[in-house]
Amino acid sequence: MRGVDSGLAFIFPGQGSQSVGMLAELAQSHGSVAETFAEASETLGYELWDLVCNGPEERLNATRQTQPAMLAAGVAAWRVWCRETDVRPAWLAGHSLGEYTALVCAGVLEFRDGIRLVAERARLMQEAVPEHVGAMAAVLGLDDAQVLTVCEQASHDGERVTAANFNAPGQVVIAGHREAVARATELAKAAGAKRAVILPVSVPSHCPLMQPAADAFRGILAAIPLRLPALPVIHNVDVAAHAEPEAMREALTQQLCGSVRWVETIRHMAAQGVDRFVECGPGRVLAGLNKRIVGDARTEALFDTSSLLKAKGLLA
Repeated sequence: MRGVDSGLAFIFPGQGSQSVGMLAELAQSHGSVAETFAEASETLGYELWDLVCNGPEERLNATRQTQPAMLAAGVAAWRVWCRETDVRPAWLAGHSLGEYTALVCAGVLEFRDGIRLVAERARLMQEAVPEHVGAMAAVLGLDDAQVLTVCEQASHDGERVTAANFNAPGQVVIAGHREAVARATELAKAAGAKRAVILPVSVPSHCPLMQPAADAFRGILAAIPLRLPALPVIHNVDVAAHAEPEAMREALTQQLCGSVRWVETIRHMAAQGVDRFVECGPGRVLAGLNKRIVGDARTEALFDTSSLLKAKGLLA
């Protein structure tokens, strides 16, 4: 390995970046993409690559299929990078589900263990909250303190809403009981939000309603071997890199109920000297957020041959 580029970080997207046909073009010139999905399919017991290539979209967008598909896609893109260049990033991080992709790429988790873990995570998340009980909403145009105040005001009568994702300045996702989320969106609009809209999701992620999933997931995590990271991974819940397996298990457990502190994560890496980011996996969601978080940093995606060339152009 030529070495680590101290100004380079890789970030991995989560749910919402998936699409039918993702990575198909990259797979035409890199056999490791299909090989990665074949390994995932063997682990899951169903044909994941066919689902990714051909859909149906409704099944790919179902949480239980989305999470393994996005993990496999991010790892496949990383493996292409590792075959194309011997330069490695100084830092890794992933948004929500993407944190598991980062941990696989850092050597903390075996790929097959990662696939099993996110499949179980998806199952537990789906089962934790009955249908129509929870909801999530995006609030645009308020600062973090205003969103937190709105959530506090909207939480009463046993119904609670909290900040789930701090995605970018002026862009926060909230989650909790459906009625509390609805109240919060109206309060946000009254407080001057540009938009406050309920999101079309089936699971209220990163909020206290996920506590039953976290409790069950803790036991599953305990049985999965974790190794020392070859590259540091910044965790969502505490914006810290951990080396001890128990600390990593705790961060992953708490992530189910805790906020994704993405703005702090990106700024932390920038403070360590990172000025270039590669969004490794489908889409450009994180690249868009980066423009608002660290506008002077360069971010390229990596999901097809053209974007791979642009990503390689970031190398110092």
